[in-house]
Amino acid sequence: MLDFMINILSTPAILVGLMALLGLALQGKPIEDITKGTVKTIVGFLVLTAGSSFLQTGSLNAFGDIFNYAFGMQGVVPNNEAIVSLGLKDFATDTAYIMCIGMIANIIMARFSRMNYIFLTGHHTLYMACMLAVILNVGGLVGWQLWIGGGLMLGLIMVISPAICQPTMKKIVNTDELAFGHFGGFGYWFAAQCGKLFKGSKSSEDVNFPQRISFLRDTTVAIGLTMVIFFLIVTGIAVGKGILNADSTEILKTYPNLGGLLNVGSETQTHWAVWAITSGLSFAGGVYIILSGVRLIIGEIVPAFRGIAEKLVPNAKPALDCPVVFPYAPNAVLIGFLVSFLGGIFGLFILGFIDASFFPVALILPGVIPHFFCGASAGVFANAEGGLKGCVFGSFLHGLLITFLPAICMPVMGSLNFANCTFSDADFSVAGIILGNVAQFIQNGGLFVVCIIIFLLPIIYHVVMPKKNIKSK
Repeated sequence: MLDFMINILSTPAILVGLMALLGLALQGKPIEDITKGTVKTIVGFLVLTAGSSFLQTGSLNAFGDIFNYAFGMQGVVPNNEAIVSLGLKDFATDTAYIMCIGMIANIIMARFSRMNYIFLTGHHTLYMACMLAVILNVGGLVGWQLWIGGGLMLGLIMVISPAICQPTMKKIVNTDELAFGHFGGFGYWFAAQCGKLFKGSKSSEDVNFPQRISFLRDTTVAIGLTMVIFFLIVTGIAVGKGILNADSTEILKTYPNLGGLLNVGSETQTHWAVWAITSGLSFAGGVYIILSGVRLIIGEIVPAFRGIAEKLVPNAKPALDCPVVFPYAPNAVLIGFLVSFLGGIFGLFILGFIDASFFPVALILPGVIPHFFCGASAGVFANAEGGLKGCVFGSFLHGLLITFLPAICMPVMGSLNFANCTFSDADFSVAGIILGNVAQFIQNGGLFVVCIIIFLLPIIYHVVMPKKNIKSK
């Protein structure tokens, strides 16, 4: 019986499903709602895993290989879903425990500190939990120390990210009752600060934006078209270098994911352009499967924790996913996406120059996912502070930021053989850089104590320095 219980708790999908069951049961939901919520949560986790496997073994690895062949360098795709799929191979159980403990720690931090935000973006919670499991494990934390230390750090990050965005968030939504829950918070804050340089500029919403490119608001279409373009360009260069005329056996030894392009094991000859188009669209298909699984998970587990949080943390602010701000500035959404993507391309050239002239550095490709979701959100934040000019300037620098930060964070990820992808959004890179460097100097029990102390600091500050004393001064 003990072995059976341990086996259940070691299966991430079932563990997360049990958390949903507990949350719904504590709210007094009827048995039919508890059953539906638990099953959909488990199925969602399994769908997420299947999509991650499809993306990893398909177009993601193929793109990395074809890019390496075409340019003789490493091209890194910043994609949270992809790198989490790699991390879950070895840290699935740790990720599940850290995620559950982190959600509880978030409620504790919101209840006993001034940052009373309940982070409700479930899939980002999962991604950050996975990254923390990887980083803290490098510092020697395993078992219950890894789960508690990672959970406390997760709970702290879940309130810090909305807190730094809140001053601008109030200007966007015209209320202090709603917060922003997306782990690109540092990037949005950075874009807003850049936008402040153009205070008084006309808002982007006063500009007539071409309706013909509104299709880019559809995530699947935007991802598919962008990756098809990338695949066509890179594959075309590889064809020009003679990849189709080279020895397939020798190429596959170095680039094992190009069997489809080289028609290995297939009697039907596939044109390289057809392979590039289908591979690019397969990338979009993989992300779509992953996001479908994510929606199933958060559609059930988030309401369960929301109900608990509302009972335990009065007047808490719900921190919601980035699309919550899109309706407030739709023009800024499109401008932010396009200009941030342009910044990513410019940043890629800068990294290429550094790699060629000074020292080796990972080349971060401008991924459509971060530049759409994060770039669009950065555009809205920058527009709220500096209008159209601020939107353009802040979004461009945001594009540079989310290009350089993953490159700086890559040594931490690279030591774990995450070769062709990395985390994309700013908070992942910032947390990874800080905790990764701390873990190199402070390890094992010392690192666990550091996690506890860092978590307690905001609570101690709130107790020692009450708000009323500050206001009276």
